[in-house]
Amino acid sequence: MRHNMHGRKLGRTSAHRKAMFRNQLASFVLSERIKTTLPKAKELRPLAEKMITQGKRGSLHARRQVGRMIPDRTIVRKLFEEIAPRFAERPGGYTRIIKLGPRLGDGAEMAILELVDFDEHVADEPKDDKGKKK
Repeated sequence: MRHNMHGRKLGRTSAHRKAMFRNQLASFVLSERIKTTLPKAKELRPLAEKMITQGKRGSLHARRQVGRMIPDRTIVRKLFEEIAPRFAERPGGYTRIIKLGPRLGDGAEMAILELVDFDEHVADEPKDDKGKKK
């Protein structure tokens, strides 16, 4: 019996799992929406929520803690300067999981993990060569 066990192993070693979630977290912050399997989305959601909460704090210590999970400084900057201020008044629940149904290839249950204020039209807006929206 699995008493007091939490977290899914997802058929991976701990190092592989940690690397996968770091990559998914970086992609999530960058695009504000990712499509993945349902168990991965359920495991990634608390990590994303904690990163946004750290972003709301805005201190140097919070920035360094986020930097441990997301090593790319441009993505950390986006989290602290764009995403976290949008949720300044919200006490939690920054993300949602939308179930999509089974994947054709292997039948894995798919889901979309996105920010609750995600706007598809704003996300698809063209950007200039420096990555800023026009």
